[in-house]
Amino acid sequence: MKDERNYSLKGHNTFGIDARCQRFLEYTNAEEAKQVAQILHSERCPFLILGGGSNLLLTRDFEGIVVHSAIMGIEVDEPQDNGDRLVRAGSGENWDEFVDFCVANGLYGAENLSLIPGEVGASAVQNIGAYGAEAKDIIEKVEVLDMSDGQVKWLDNAQCQYGYRQSRFKGEWKNRFLILSVVFRLHSCFEPHLDYGNIRAELERRHIDNPTASEVRQVIIDIRNAKLPDPNVQGNAGSFFMNPVVGRDVFEQIQSRYPNMPHYYIDETHEKIPAGWMIDQCGWKGRSLGRAGVHDKQALVLVNRGGATGSEVVALCDAIRHDVLEKFGIDIHPEVNII
Repeated sequence: MKDERNYSLKGHNTFGIDARCQRFLEYTNAEEAKQVAQILHSERCPFLILGGGSNLLLTRDFEGIVVHSAIMGIEVDEPQDNGDRLVRAGSGENWDEFVDFCVANGLYGAENLSLIPGEVGASAVQNIGAYGAEAKDIIEKVEVLDMSDGQVKWLDNAQCQYGYRQSRFKGEWKNRFLILSVVFRLHSCFEPHLDYGNIRAELERRHIDNPTASEVRQVIIDIRNAKLPDPNVQGNAGSFFMNPVVGRDVFEQIQSRYPNMPHYYIDETHEKIPAGWMIDQCGWKGRSLGRAGVHDKQALVLVNRGGATGSEVVALCDAIRHDVLEKFGIDIHPEVNII
């Protein structure tokens, strides 16, 4: 188990914020996770459970303990009667490398979630999503260490109560569990899902009529790379804001003013409006506030122009929220966890 004091978190957050924590604990198996739980219980100080840091904005040094999983490994069960395969991945596995493994081994259902930064454990907490897919669509169950009693337990999909970028891990279960592994239900037969964003248009541009999972994955990777900055080059946390879901009356009121507004049907009484589009309409795309800015190709992404503090990013976030609320009457909320 890794146990270090006065530890720099710069390499553990994709915004590249140079903050430190008093103590850093990293577990590589269930027994070490139990040791971590015992330390947290005895120390009785604030603690933060950290994944890949791709959904995190640090505004200060963390006066407490940061906990990270380094549990690795991927195991594939025998085919079930319907051809599905259960795939167990350690919570410390890189998410995109896990998706790549699945596609390469004929395990389908995760390909639309390609190139999302972060780790497997965080996928079960955040219910990550992109291009019409969400982690909850393929999560079967989550293996956890319950820090309230020190026992290893399994929580099934229904128990986690997944919603849009939400789960009980972010609410009533916050800081109760250490995630050890996640079991995903994947399929042996590939059924492409192409009707979100410009996946289909890009496939047509490449003259691909019947795409394989590898081709869909590559298209999504290319689309994301074309509009999202590499955090190794320019610090960012991907999509900074959640796309708001609004009632039909609010949607129709805005659509009457902006007939070409993009939107996504949720149900008979709700529509989803892209936050990036609203931010762009407010004139923020490509602009900066201090050393923090809005990406020039995707207004949903806030970036560290170089040496930005977490407080500067928060100031930019607040300015954007103010302008969107004033223009559209919608309060957009950060997807990123601000510490």
